[in-house]
Amino acid sequence: MNIIILTPMEIEQEKVHDALSRIPDLKHSYKVVVSGIGRESAAKALMNLPHHDVCILMGFAAIVGKQNDLPAYLGFGKPIEITNSSLYGYEGGLFENGAPIFSDPKTKHPSLASLTSDKFVRTTDLAERTVVNMEDYTFMFLKKPQDFIIRIISDFLPHESEIDFFEEVKTIDFFEAIQLVDLHL
Repeated sequence: MNIIILTPMEIEQEKVHDALSRIPDLKHSYKVVVSGIGRESAAKALMNLPHHDVCILMGFAAIVGKQNDLPAYLGFGKPIEITNSSLYGYEGGLFENGAPIFSDPKTKHPSLASLTSDKFVRTTDLAERTVVNMEDYTFMFLKKPQDFIIRIISDFLPHESEIDFFEEVKTIDFFEAIQLVDLHL
């Protein structure tokens, strides 16, 4: 199978390449494409992808909740599948035309709901275990039925103190996510 892994940032692309290099007998052929951050970048990338059987959006995402209060499978660096996405507006509410989009799970991994916003969400009134990102809604809107999203938990909202995102994510390894994809497709 010909699989494209779409990553919003180059650091995620590097982590995907590193993980792929450590699986000796890959079952599938992979191409990793950096889309850029945000809904517009994701849309442009999706419209210009080469031929593929499956496209997987894979990248970091924040989750609402305190790490110590969440179950271990929602811990730092853990992969989750997004099966429900909504579009979050600048004024702190869902866009009127941004009805939630649902997708059947494609993996046996835990799945969560996701809010896509064009800016970093700072509000604290979001439901615990909600994933916050900048691309999922557009991907869900434009994807083919077989395509799906894997997010790797990179931080917890609201932040209790200011973080240096790129320092925080240095230790995250995408191996578990890539292994999940290669074994289950």
